[in-house]
Formats: sequence, C-alpha cells, structure tokens
Amino acid sequence: MNKRKKAAEKEISYAKWGYIFIAPFFIAFLVFQLIPLVQTVYYSFFEYYRSGLTVIGPNPVGFDNYKALFESDFLKYTGNTIILWIAGFIPQIIISLLLAAWFTDVRLRIKGKQFFKVVIYMPNLIMASAFAMLFFALFSDNGPVNAALISAGILKTPFRFLSSVSGTRGLVALMNFLMWFGNTTILLMAAVMGINPALFEAAELDGCSPRQTFFRITLPMIRPILVYVLITSMIGGLQMFDVPQILTNGKGSPDRTATTLIMFLNNHLYSKNYGMAGAISVILFIICAILCLLVYFNLNPTESDRKTGKKGRAARKEAVNG
Repeated sequence: MNKRKKAAEKEISYAKWGYIFIAPFFIAFLVFQLIPLVQTVYYSFFEYYRSGLTVIGPNPVGFDNYKALFESDFLKYTGNTIILWIAGFIPQIIISLLLAAWFTDVRLRIKGKQFFKVVIYMPNLIMASAFAMLFFALFSDNGPVNAALISAGILKTPFRFLSSVSGTRGLVALMNFLMWFGNTTILLMAAVMGINPALFEAAELDGCSPRQTFFRITLPMIRPILVYVLITSMIGGLQMFDVPQILTNGKGSPDRTATTLIMFLNNHLYSKNYGMAGAISVILFIICAILCLLVYFNLNPTESDRKTGKKGRAARKEAVNG
C-alpha cells in the first residue's frame, strides 16, 4: 500500500497544461468578441447617437430602434444582399464542383495540377479594393470591355454597367465569384481526395458512367464539406461590404439596389448612431444563425438517417445473399 501511495504521489497531472495553452484563445474571445457582442445587444435598446459635438444618450427606448429599423429600407437591403450572394454563389459552387471532379479524376490524367491550383487560387489573394478598381476601369463607359463589344459589332453605343441595376449587380456577383471560387475548389478537391479510391474502382467495374459516379458517390461523400462551404459562403455573403462599397463609391447606386446590410450598418456607425447600429447587428446575427441552422440540419445527415442507411444496406445484403 505504501509503495502504491508513493507512486500515486509521484504521478504528475498534465491536464492543467491543456487549460493553460487554450486559455489565451478564451481570453481573446472574451475580450474581443463576447463582451462587444453583449454590449451591442445592450445598446440596441437605447437611444445613443452623436449630434455634432453633443452625445445624446444612452437613453432606454425599448424596441423603438427595431421598430424604426423595419420601417426603413432594411428589408430592401436584405433582399439586395441575398440577391448579390446567390448570383455569385451559384456559379461559384457549380464551377468549383466541376473543377474538383476533373482535377481528382484519375482517368483524365491532367498534368500540371499544382500549377492550376495556384492559378485558380491567386484571385483570392488580391485585395477587394484592387479588384474593385480594376473592374471599375474595365467596365467603365469608355473602358476596354465596351470598346471590344463595340468593335465586335455587338453594341452600337457603350453599355453603362455601373448605371444599370443588372450591370452593377452582375459585376458585384462576378467579382465575388472570381475571388472565392478558387478557395472553394481547393476545399472540394481535398474532400474528393479523401474518399476511398476503392469506391470509384468498384463503380468503374460495375460499369457506372462518370455522371453516375459523380452524383451517386462523390456528392454524397463530400456532403459535410458542402455544408461547410455553404454555411461559410452564406455568412460571408450576408457580411458583404468591400466589393459593392468600393465599386459604387459607398452609394449602392443605382437607386441603392447594390446597398447591402453591412453598408447600411456602416452608415449608422459613420453617423455615430450606435443604437440603430446595434439593432441592425442583432437582426443580422439572428438571420445568420437561423439560416445556418436550417442549412446544417437539412443537409447534414442525422443519427437516425445514418441508422436508416445502415439498416437499408443490411437489408440489401440479406436480399442479395438470400
């Protein structure tokens, strides 16, 4: 007993070191995220703004900020944000899936894969401000795009991209697509490469076409990564700011059809209306949370789905063996 007691006393618990190493993250999260989040929710119920050099408030006003928010053009800006995100995300996910399937297909034997990975990822490294200024120069009334279209006989007069709703939204969507499809492609390629190659070999032996292999094996197996890509893209889309802000000079023209929720929030922060800015932030947080939960629970397989799938596979094996 004495020997066991002495051995136990000599044992050193290393559990505390784990808590010490993760403590900086939780401290930073508390100081820079959790406390500002709580303060944002708190001030959303107050009248708190600056008029010239005079600070008004904070005076409690209850839900007046939220009421004023929905009486403004908040819903219009929400619709603008969703339209701009969807217009950029749909081509992004389609092109990324195609590229990921092609680059990981052994039968195609594509050479220089590393080079193509670098090339398609490079737009992600360019600053949004530089990208916006480039597009502003390319698609201006006297820019090279209009000059090429007129020279080809497609247009007779320059098309004013930044003065039309479809043109402005199309440019914003195109920029978001070009900036992020490379990152999405790399993620999906990693997901496809993580699938057991035996599944593809078995499908090829069974005579499956590339289309059947893609829809019956590849897509179901990479569904967790697809959920991750969709959720992160949706959060980024709802927080869209830099591209339309720079491209439209902060006005969201024409007729504020390119004004996003974060641009609307920035206007209130610029005018020092902290109460309304807090209300917008809270509503945006709730929208993000609801949409992310809907996507996660609808696209991610639950435990009951897994059990059902296992039962189905077992039943098919018994039918084959029987």
